[in-house]
Amino acid sequence: MGKATRALLPPMGWMLVSMWMLVLAVWPSALSAQASPWNDAMDAASRALEESRYAETEKRLRIAVEEARKFGPADRRLADSLSSLGMVLYSQGKYVEAESLYKQALEISGKTLGSRHLRMADGFTGLAAIYSMQSKFAQAEPLLDQALKIRERVLGAEHPDVANSLNNLGTFYKAQGMFSRAEVFYGRALVILERVYGPGHLTVAATLSNLGILYSSEGKAVDAERLLKRALIIRQAALGPKHSDVASSLSNLGAFYKSQGKLIEAEHLLRDALAIQEIARGPDKPEVAITLGHLVALYESQNKLDEISPLLERALGIWERVLGADHPQVAGTLSSMAAVLEAQGKYTEAEPLLKRVLEIRERATVTGPELALGLERYAALLRKMDRPGDASHLEARAKAMRFEPSGGDAGSGVDR
Repeated sequence: MGKATRALLPPMGWMLVSMWMLVLAVWPSALSAQASPWNDAMDAASRALEESRYAETEKRLRIAVEEARKFGPADRRLADSLSSLGMVLYSQGKYVEAESLYKQALEISGKTLGSRHLRMADGFTGLAAIYSMQSKFAQAEPLLDQALKIRERVLGAEHPDVANSLNNLGTFYKAQGMFSRAEVFYGRALVILERVYGPGHLTVAATLSNLGILYSSEGKAVDAERLLKRALIIRQAALGPKHSDVASSLSNLGAFYKSQGKLIEAEHLLRDALAIQEIARGPDKPEVAITLGHLVALYESQNKLDEISPLLERALGIWERVLGADHPQVAGTLSSMAAVLEAQGKYTEAEPLLKRVLEIRERATVTGPELALGLERYAALLRKMDRPGDASHLEARAKAMRFEPSGGDAGSGVDR
């Protein structure tokens, strides 16, 4: 396919481990009869989240928030509901409202529990994730630092939750291409987890994956392969060969082999991962879409356009069902589909896709270099379609945007 397709199906957005693995709180029903509707709503939200039904999760959590307001403005259950709803809105790309909810939850927790309480660390982590997805890295970094300090002070420097904070900081720096700093934090997390659980414990596997993927990005192929294989072996031994986490390791290793030009090995691993995920998680789950993205990258490197298109269409359907039609992940997939069509000379079919990409990113308040690049790409397509007037308008917008202040370059990635 060459350079024309440039963008692969992007991985699921920058997600912090402690946030994405959140289990929505359900308090004991014995607290009061009044608490029952709130408990019911939170329980229903938990079930929907487990099944990746985010729209239903959001609906139930909004009910939970309204029920929690009846307990009073300083009730901990209100903070729980607000932060849980913020997390789900974040997962759907609704960053503005998610930010507001996290701030409200932090204000309640700060007043009732104090600024050094462990629950504040969870809130800081969630808010940092939202800022990072908006490229507001200068605002995210101190929040992650505060979360780490709180956990170290309350739990001690060797606690697994401290390792979670270190992993979050590693992912934060990796997203910005600051690989040396990311390596330090991932390395510290790995030392803690190995010391607490032992080197072959299942809990260690996620950090091994994080560090292995980072090493791959740094060009440290030998170390990357060693860690990714080690994570796979740990998961297979602990979970059996057909678990979804084993599939994630297979997918990670397959993507690594693709980057090394070992295409046959990569395809075998990715196909195995896909088959496991479809059975273990279901055919319409985010993990499936991520592995489809790795297969897209593999077939792109071999210029197999006919095999790429159906994979992208399937991934698009998953992201739209799971995250909604206006999520940035959907925009990334549409961009990849447009690139394939453009490489095939199907400019008329590619244009509405790129137009929709821009609309999604503008609604998501994406600004600066990322949006400018999208405008320039759309303009380049319009010039190929002999529409210089329309192209010039977009180019002027892009030029003006590049001179606007920006929070930093956007970056994303998920390490599973």
